[in-house]
Amino acid sequence: MVRQARVLAQATSDLVNAMRSDAEAEVDVDNSKKLLAAAKLLADATARMVEAAKGAAAYPENEDQQQRLREAAEGLRVATNAAAQNAIKKKLINRLENAAKQAAAAATQTIAAAQNAAASNKNTAAHQQLVQSCKAVADHIPQLVQGVRGSQAKPEDPSAQLALIIASQNFLQPGSKMVTSAKSSVPTVADQAAAMQLGQCAKNLATCLAELRMSVQTAHEACGPMEIDSALTAVQTLRSELQDAKLAAINTQLKPLPGETLEKCAQDLGSTSKSVGSSMAQLLTCAAQGNEHYTGIAARETAQALRTLAQAARGVAASTTDPKAAAAMLDSARDVMDGSALLIHEAKQALISQGDADSQQRLAQVAKAVSHSLNNCVNCLPGQKDVDMALKSIGEASKKLLIETIPPASKTFQEAQSELNQTAAGLNQSAGDVVHASRGSSRQLAAASGKFSEDFDEFLDAGIEMAGHTQVQVIGNLKNISMASSKLLLAAKSLSVDPAAANAKNLLAAAARAVTDSINQLITLCTQQAPGQKECDNALRELEAVRGLLDNPNEPVSDLSYFDCIESVMENSKVLGESMAGISQNCKTGDVTSFGGCVGSASKALCGLTEAAGQASYLVGVSDPNSQAGHQGLVDPIQFAKANQAIQMACQNLVDPESSPSQVLSAATIVAKHTSALCNACRLASSKTTNPVAKRHFVQSAKEVANSTANLVKTIKALDGDFSEENRNKCRVATAPLIEAVENLTIFASNPEFASIPAQISNEGFAAQEPIIQSARSMLDSSTYLLKTARSLVINPKDPPTWSVLAGHSRTVSDSIKSLITAIRDKAPGQRECDSSIDNINKCIRNIEQASLAAVSQNLPSRDDISLELTSTVQEIGHLIDPVSTAARGEASQLGHKVTQLAKYFDPLIRASVGVASKLNDHQQQMTFLDQTKTLAESALQMLYAAKEGGGNPKASHTHDAIAEAAQLMKEAVDDIMVTLNDAATEVGMVGGMVESIAEAITKVDEGTPPEPEGSFVDYQTNMVRYSKAIAVTAQEMMTKSVTCPDDLGALASQVTVDYGQLAVQGRLAARTAEPEEIGLQIKSRVQELGHGCIYLVQKAGALQITPSDGYTKRELIECARAVTEKVSLVLSALQAGNKGTQACITAASAVSGIIADLDTTIMFASAGTLNAENDESFADHRENILKTAKALVEDTKMLVSGAASAPDRLAQAAQSSAKTITQLTDVVKLGAASIGSDDPETQVVLINAVKDVAKALAELISATKCASGKAADDPSMFQLKSAAKVMVTNVTSLLKTVKAVEDEATRGTRALEATIECIKQEMTLFQSKDAPNKTTTPEEFIRMTKGITMATAKAVAAGNSARQEDIIHTANISRKAISDMLTTCKQAAHHSEVSEEVKNRALLYGAECTSGYIDLLEQVLMVLQRPTTEQKQQLAACSKRVAGAVTELIQSAEAMKGSEWVDPEDPTVIAETELLGAAASIEAAAKKLEQLKPRAKPKVGDIGICYLRKILKGSNCHLNVYFDLHCLMTLKGEF
Repeated sequence: MVRQARVLAQATSDLVNAMRSDAEAEVDVDNSKKLLAAAKLLADATARMVEAAKGAAAYPENEDQQQRLREAAEGLRVATNAAAQNAIKKKLINRLENAAKQAAAAATQTIAAAQNAAASNKNTAAHQQLVQSCKAVADHIPQLVQGVRGSQAKPEDPSAQLALIIASQNFLQPGSKMVTSAKSSVPTVADQAAAMQLGQCAKNLATCLAELRMSVQTAHEACGPMEIDSALTAVQTLRSELQDAKLAAINTQLKPLPGETLEKCAQDLGSTSKSVGSSMAQLLTCAAQGNEHYTGIAARETAQALRTLAQAARGVAASTTDPKAAAAMLDSARDVMDGSALLIHEAKQALISQGDADSQQRLAQVAKAVSHSLNNCVNCLPGQKDVDMALKSIGEASKKLLIETIPPASKTFQEAQSELNQTAAGLNQSAGDVVHASRGSSRQLAAASGKFSEDFDEFLDAGIEMAGHTQVQVIGNLKNISMASSKLLLAAKSLSVDPAAANAKNLLAAAARAVTDSINQLITLCTQQAPGQKECDNALRELEAVRGLLDNPNEPVSDLSYFDCIESVMENSKVLGESMAGISQNCKTGDVTSFGGCVGSASKALCGLTEAAGQASYLVGVSDPNSQAGHQGLVDPIQFAKANQAIQMACQNLVDPESSPSQVLSAATIVAKHTSALCNACRLASSKTTNPVAKRHFVQSAKEVANSTANLVKTIKALDGDFSEENRNKCRVATAPLIEAVENLTIFASNPEFASIPAQISNEGFAAQEPIIQSARSMLDSSTYLLKTARSLVINPKDPPTWSVLAGHSRTVSDSIKSLITAIRDKAPGQRECDSSIDNINKCIRNIEQASLAAVSQNLPSRDDISLELTSTVQEIGHLIDPVSTAARGEASQLGHKVTQLAKYFDPLIRASVGVASKLNDHQQQMTFLDQTKTLAESALQMLYAAKEGGGNPKASHTHDAIAEAAQLMKEAVDDIMVTLNDAATEVGMVGGMVESIAEAITKVDEGTPPEPEGSFVDYQTNMVRYSKAIAVTAQEMMTKSVTCPDDLGALASQVTVDYGQLAVQGRLAARTAEPEEIGLQIKSRVQELGHGCIYLVQKAGALQITPSDGYTKRELIECARAVTEKVSLVLSALQAGNKGTQACITAASAVSGIIADLDTTIMFASAGTLNAENDESFADHRENILKTAKALVEDTKMLVSGAASAPDRLAQAAQSSAKTITQLTDVVKLGAASIGSDDPETQVVLINAVKDVAKALAELISATKCASGKAADDPSMFQLKSAAKVMVTNVTSLLKTVKAVEDEATRGTRALEATIECIKQEMTLFQSKDAPNKTTTPEEFIRMTKGITMATAKAVAAGNSARQEDIIHTANISRKAISDMLTTCKQAAHHSEVSEEVKNRALLYGAECTSGYIDLLEQVLMVLQRPTTEQKQQLAACSKRVAGAVTELIQSAEAMKGSEWVDPEDPTVIAETELLGAAASIEAAAKKLEQLKPRAKPKVGDIGICYLRKILKGSNCHLNVYFDLHCLMTLKGEF
């Protein structure tokens, strides 16, 4: 540190002098003053750093001095950045411009390569995905190029720089998706040249994107927050453009741009209006939370959405023929821009004055005004005014229902009833016309809505006329029809504005059905017809309303899964069969009441069948492999829209004066159900999103919904107790906040950032739907005829021809339902694809078996069509394992897509594997590689059989275990092949796969939704420190190996790749759990910078492997390794900023771990009798120092425990102090042990073991403190902390007792035995914990460790019988080691992946039993020492038998771990066979090398050398034959 500080001071001194020279030469006085001020700041910071460096040099061990030096260096860095800010910014922008150019060029090349590979790509799904990603990138390339040009044209313009930064940020995500899609497509491209080109372009693009990501991050940090000002400027510019467009429209010079049509622009405006509303909602949230970073992002997104809105508004105005409509559209759009500019300005002010209530209130008022302007803008669209006029007409007509007294009837009852039925039929038909027109043009919607309002007016007059006759609740029903009609028009209006909106079609269909239901209620209530007529008419209207569900089912009808649809069809078909039989029977008997009930049941069953058929047909369509599968977003907008609709309807029912108590309770239940679902959805979304502002917004919205619901429930309870007008008014007031909260949440959730990508059904998918849809339509048609026939038959049951017609329709309905059930079952998603994929993989397995047979006979022909993307093929198969498993367990609609994608990769896999194997010279390597490929294909086949049986049915739980097992086998097979490929690549310096792995890990750090964190920041911080240090150590080793052994660099580079992959995963989780948010962003940035350093290091390692003697490459590798080490320190400093206290704990724990390892080494020297004192000194000279240092450690322990609940600085100080004190304690104890003399090694070991116990306890205490830091007092980690503190105190006390007993020969053996017993008990506690070991071991190693127990047991019994202190000390020492080794290997062996749960539990049980028995044995020895009677000594044998029995069980458990193939490694036959095999292998290898030797070109004594060589070869072969014969004899002897 001090040396680097000197270098830094010299560099900053040169910079200060240069700045002063520039200031003197500067003509501008202001610039000169700025330069001098910056130079002064830099000089002051340099002086502080120099002083801190002097302090650190004077006291190199002082942590405080080191910390001061770090802080001074950080201050100097900040001052340097401030002084050289303009130059740094310019350099970073230039770097970003170059990176953007390279990325745009690479993307263009990749798109061209993708087009070239399209014709030969056999994977349809991968090709579609690639085409979509290419389109997305192609849309962003012009913006990126424009950003580069703008920045180069105006290098000093902050707006141009920000535009480049924004364009680069927007380019990253689609670019990464295109890289992923291209890599997925490469293995299935048949044209090798096209595949190579696409793969290489994808790699180049990935490299360019990595550079672009780094450049844009650093440039954004240097330029500072400019988004808000830039967004404000952009919105003001849009306002000016709209003003110019209006002037052009007035002069009839406004023309549509190429590609603009009225319908297209209208739809763009409607969909963009929702994006604007969502962006503004996020802007408000960010500004209210005071988050400047995300407020800038929200302002930027708002400005981008407004730009699209302005373009769409201009297009609508240019395409319309009405000048007034064009002017109105442009004026309303300009009002939106005015309000938006004011909103962004107020958001900026709210950030400046955080917490100001007035500012927040102004912000909310401006937001409401903008929302109003936005609605006005949408209402100016063609067709919208007509719908508004229809709504207004319905509202005016509905005022007739506000009369207090019903006017007398002017017509007869029969005339009024006939007119009501006629107008009801007309209104129902008009409602259907509105539904159809909303999917057509604006003119069609205008005509349909106008006709609907006219029919409604006529129906309303007829209803009022009927009310004069019946005097029942007709007015209330008419109000319901009025409300349902208004909702229908609003739903139609919404769908016409944004046809792609989530759930819009379903909401429209539901609104039409609501109109039908309300009409049916009125007809049932107030008309008098012949028996059964009303029920049949109502049923016919209901069937007509649901018929639309079968028209082009391209979005989900309900939440039912495919198998739920089958169950629904079966249940409803049973109900329908019973109802049809009842209709026929009741017609015969004349039971009109029962007839009406059967008709109603049949109608409900038919509606249920239609819904199930519509949903099943949708699932069949999207599951077709040619369809594009949808992707789930952060939230489900359909769920939010449905919940919003249901809550609004329920609240209206709550406040309806005509609602009965049962209806009120039903509405309350609906509200509670949907608000609970919304709160859960918000909780999940909050846990998944990486945007902290969105996270808080979802949490806050859930709280608002929950609180509003709670208040509403209170008023409902009061209303349920007393249905008074006052309670109903309270209930009405309580519904308003809930509706507003749900509405705001729905708007926020409609943000495109959170939205799902809907599925797109292909033509083949629509064809697959036809059998289901045709059967359902046939069912509806025949059911309609059946009901009409039954309607006439119930009046005249004596008409035989009508009975015949009824029977015919009944048969048709039955046949239709049978064909519907058959069609749904035959079209089960994924089954056909599973069968096809199984056949394909079986064919691949046969091909690989033929290749294996050829390889066995060494006749495998060499092939030149080797795929260069074998690694990527295996990786793509690995990526599909989890999606296939998930689809097979519960996503039937995805199953066909996933299994088809999986199977498509096996043809190129087999071709490439056979090709690679044909190029291998070693026969054994050929067989191994082909066997691994076959294993992967067979595991995939098993996976497909399991997936087919599961079928995506979440209720088929009996298949889920088989699916999970097959997935695990596939993962293991993929891992085996990847290890083989990576090993082969690293041996020859091919590091492309490693570079891709690191680049992918870098990308995943900040892309996508991270998994739900299972631990705290401290856990991830600990793991990150471990992996970071591992990378630093490997980098240092690579520096050494670059000089001594370049061939080893491949393995080290592979280790760096693996460690960085783990670091990236932990860094992603650490960044998510870090507080505050800035720390998380810093961790991400530092981890990504380290990743780029690792890429350069791995690339240089590969280059040096290829050319080991290249001195320039060696120097570059050393520089890259140093850069990696430096970036590791930056990662560690970012983690320390996250929690200084826990970082100090991690550092201290690492130091203590080193101390423990050092003590183990010291014990080895002491046991060997080589631990001697340097001077003639006695133990008494060190006793006081040991006692004093131990007491200091106890004080540090107290500080450490209290530091867990205190500030991080105090915890860091306590951790540093405890690490320093334990270092001092071990040093003085080692000196004391050495002073005892090597003639008493056992006592030396006892003393060192005592301090080792203290060090281990301190390590556990530091770990417990780290986990408990910042936790509540009742947290479980606090109890673990207290337990660790008790162990620490116990071990320090044991050390003090041991120190006092060292010079007392009469008691030191007893004391050693007591310490050993306590140590074994602590080891037992660790053994019984649920924590898995860091590594596993073999059963042979486990058995070897149990033999130490047997020896130690014999020593313990002998020591008990002799009662000599020397024997007791020796027993204590070997017992401690034997038990510790046994427990460690027992747990490691038991946790091996191949060990069954039963054997594992058995091994752990008898490991604990053996330890417990051994503790009893040592305690019995202790009792013998205290009371050496014959009875006590006899107990030793019983205790030893218990230990021996447990050891026997442990050995049997180890044998069970190995299985039937286990052999005793101590068997002499096995030893001899092993030695012979080793010797034979060595001789064979030597013979091969000798055979490869060639004589020199001009030997001095050629004939003699050749003859001599032949003699050597002949002798070697003879030796080899003799050894093989001997080996065969030994094997035969073993068998007999």
